Amino acid sequence: MPIRRVYHYPEPVLKQIASPVAAIDEEIRTLAADMAETMYAAPGVGLAAPQVGASKRLIVMDCAPKDQPPQLVVAINPEIVGREGESHEEEGCLSVPGYYASVARSQKVTVRYLDLEGRERTVSTDGLWAICFQHEIDHLDGILFVDHLSPLKRSLFRRKWQKLQAQQEEQL
Repeated sequence: MPIRRVYHYPEPVLKQIASPVAAIDEEIRTLAADMAETMYAAPGVGLAAPQVGASKRLIVMDCAPKDQPPQLVVAINPEIVGREGESHEEEGCLSVPGYYASVARSQKVTVRYLDLEGRERTVSTDGLWAICFQHEIDHLDGILFVDHLSPLKRSLFRRKWQKLQAQQEEQL
């Protein structure tokens, strides 16, 4: 299971709407396994297929506390079917390394998806799991967490991002 390259803002694949997965075949199973390996190595708590250059509706997540066993979720064609409440939590993203911002999200979500065996699952969750589902499903719709920021904060983000990129290039 190779670790895949994580695409960074502003690469075009991150702005595309991902295609539904038509069949859960060996290609999808391999992609899911590679994505999980990539997410754990980063380390991160979630990863969407577009972040590794595959414009498919597939996400992997594991929001288990560090002192507990892994709880990997592989969600194919996930969709949010219910929302409740509001939360504002600081988020980061493997595709926007080094930048964090508070994002308004639903406090609780109900998500329907297919697992790797093709079984339909419906889960209702809150806390980090709910935030992560929303964040990763946004990726499938070509939305990054910075797209949720106010115009002023987005402008500040772009300036800070350009500085971060310039610093990284100097280090190379």
